[in-house]
Amino acid sequence: MGCGSCGNNNGSHSPGCGNNGACSTGSCNKLNVYNWLTDMVLPEDYEPFNIVEVRFKGSKKQFYKNVNHLELFTGDKVIVDSDVGYDVGEVSLAGELVKLQLKKYGIDENNSEMRTIKNVASEEEIEKYQKFKDIEQESLEKARTIALQLRLKMKISDIEYQGDGKKVTFYYTSEGRVDFRELIRRYATEFKSRIQMLQVSYREEASR
Repeated sequence: MGCGSCGNNNGSHSPGCGNNGACSTGSCNKLNVYNWLTDMVLPEDYEPFNIVEVRFKGSKKQFYKNVNHLELFTGDKVIVDSDVGYDVGEVSLAGELVKLQLKKYGIDENNSEMRTIKNVASEEEIEKYQKFKDIEQESLEKARTIALQLRLKMKISDIEYQGDGKKVTFYYTSEGRVDFRELIRRYATEFKSRIQMLQVSYREEASR
């Protein structure tokens, strides 16, 4: 089972590596694109590009449609649509340079599967998000203990709670195939959330 953080069918890409999904990583830790257009005076009838780049844990980045025409700036915390509930991310790029990034990664700006930004995160939403971030290390230790109890030949290298806590992603390394059925049942009982397992390489593990 491979890492899906780099696939670009839904507007996702690995930050800056230029492999367009082939490297199976969302965390190569390349530098962010500097938006030099922010210092330019734009025409009065200029309409901002309605797709922005949003960053998550581990330098994973995805593109989202700004369907509500929110005024967004780099560094803003935003609530984004997810397959279950919502997530919280940080705007890493907005404006015309996003068009260049879409072209670089071969992503169609009219992709109907691209998810949307719901709103700028409220103080309450950020506090809820931070609550889950604060328990990630403790949850990681519990997850590793359960995997050891099941004698699975794998290592849980990292964990990421979705912003609303409804989904937890476990990043793991393994030399071969792993039967997750009992592990996922145990995790669902322990963490009371939807469980996602994503395999990463040893190099990707070191960069997280």
